[in-house]
Amino acid sequence: MTRLTVSVQQRLAAPVEDIWAVIDDTSRYAEWVDGALEVTTHHGAATVGETYSERNRTIGPLTTRSVWTVGKVEPRSLRVDSGTGFAPLHDMVNTFRFEPLGAEATLMTYRVDCRVGLGPLGRLVAPVLEKSLTGQFRRSMTTLESVVHAERGIDQAGGL
Repeated sequence: MTRLTVSVQQRLAAPVEDIWAVIDDTSRYAEWVDGALEVTTHHGAATVGETYSERNRTIGPLTTRSVWTVGKVEPRSLRVDSGTGFAPLHDMVNTFRFEPLGAEATLMTYRVDCRVGLGPLGRLVAPVLEKSLTGQFRRSMTTLESVVHAERGIDQAGGL
């Protein structure tokens, strides 16, 4: 199987505490994760060993159901979750890293590591998946920033 790693960094104009308040709540993924249509089961604050489930968009009108297990939590710094339900992707691990950039900005890294099935065809599919996931991660982080701004009462131009 072909290994695939996609990692995208983006500066978010919000303090790490505010970003963490959203990403730490497993019920809120459909609000900001591109492709997550709804969270079907959750446990609230991310807790190591607990699971949450989503209904996700795949290609066109097709959807899938995923189950995520929280693997590691370092508040305001790191979340690592493993997921199933994304065939032909296997052994999926999502990593969210956060680095404060002063009081009002955060550098976020959104990364996935997985194996692409489909035998030899996986090598051909991997670059397409990489491009697609890169776009999804960028859209997710931009949406996350917008959600945080809305909760703080900040318009998109940065004013109150």
